[in-house]
Amino acid sequence: MIMTQGLTGFILIVDDTPTNLDVISEALSNEGYKVAIATSGERALQQVDRKPPDLILLDIMMPGMDGFETCRRLKANPETKDIPVIFMTALNDTDSKVQALNLGGVDYVTKPFQEQEVMARLKTHLQLYYLTRNLAEQVAQKTAELQSSQLQLIQGEKMSALGNLVAGVAHEINNPVSFLGGNIKYALEHISSVFNLLDMYQQELPDASDKIQAEIEAIELDYIREDLPNLIGSMEAGVNRIREISTSLRTFSRADSFRPIPFNLHEGIDSTILILKHRLKPDENRPEIEIVKNYGQIPSVKCFAGQLNQVFMNLLANAIDALDESNQGRSYGDITANPNRITITTSLADQYVKITIADNGKGMSEEVQAKIFDHLFTTKEVSKGTGLGLAIARQIVVEKHGGKLAVSSTLGQGTEFTIQIPLTAK
Repeated sequence: MIMTQGLTGFILIVDDTPTNLDVISEALSNEGYKVAIATSGERALQQVDRKPPDLILLDIMMPGMDGFETCRRLKANPETKDIPVIFMTALNDTDSKVQALNLGGVDYVTKPFQEQEVMARLKTHLQLYYLTRNLAEQVAQKTAELQSSQLQLIQGEKMSALGNLVAGVAHEINNPVSFLGGNIKYALEHISSVFNLLDMYQQELPDASDKIQAEIEAIELDYIREDLPNLIGSMEAGVNRIREISTSLRTFSRADSFRPIPFNLHEGIDSTILILKHRLKPDENRPEIEIVKNYGQIPSVKCFAGQLNQVFMNLLANAIDALDESNQGRSYGDITANPNRITITTSLADQYVKITIADNGKGMSEEVQAKIFDHLFTTKEVSKGTGLGLAIARQIVVEKHGGKLAVSSTLGQGTEFTIQIPLTAK
């Protein structure tokens, strides 16, 4: 708690009269304040740039830049606008005092100085300044904590809902797939038995009737003998593909929110690509988006797998969005000549696993890059983006895993996100 007694601070006195400077400087020093002086408005601004004071005592009437202009420039600067300014004036007209207050001055003292009055006003405004500054810092801290909590809640709800949905779909797929996969083997055995029986009939009764011979030709029995096993093999390949999709869905929806577990990040990336595959396919506006995977030799990482999969989802979905935006105004032929491409590279870097996700889209400006991870910041239309995806991704990587998440982009060339996850969980 700040008390009026023993209150100290750094005071800048601005006055072109040496006598006034000496009197006020001595009085303030005796009270324990740190004091700096300036003899003109120009020098005062330079002094403030070097070391901002806690309060400024500013003379109005000075040659060159007067106190009014000095205050106007201080208040126009975001870095100095909150520093309290007490005007010092020998003018008794009300207009000058009103002008001083309208410019942002918090108070004024009249020359010749009454030391007790100056000290009382100065202490009051210093105390208000410190209280306001402390309150602003507390509000900023609480706001940051609330935003962090909000992101955690949103992220948790999204992962819970998405995880349950994906896990449920995987479960529903897995049951019929298991049924089909288990019966294909027996179907092949039965088909083989039927063909063996037909062979025995042909050996025992080589001279089939005209009616049977006509039916054999009509159904193309020899072709069926050759094609049916291939047909069943294709069905088995399809079942295996569905089984892979089901496995990828379960991998993506890993329910590991309470503790980190060893996880193959390549499996997480692959499962995410599979879920987004429908957005990579060609359409009437563009050919297929290419995925280039440069996977290095990386170990399993102890992490929150489901949450990192969400990071991969956000970054890959953003890359696809960026490529779709970059295609606007380009012909199909132009895009084919310079294909849309997302390149994923993994490697070991010191004690981190490094993952880069790069696209060759339109890129971002430096201004956008500076805000890209901010809460609620988005460059997308209202219906297409919430501004939470990258903020949540950063929280998962940095706060949850003690890792790093960075972006590098050049307009017209593309964007690259770099994730670094420590080999040992945070």
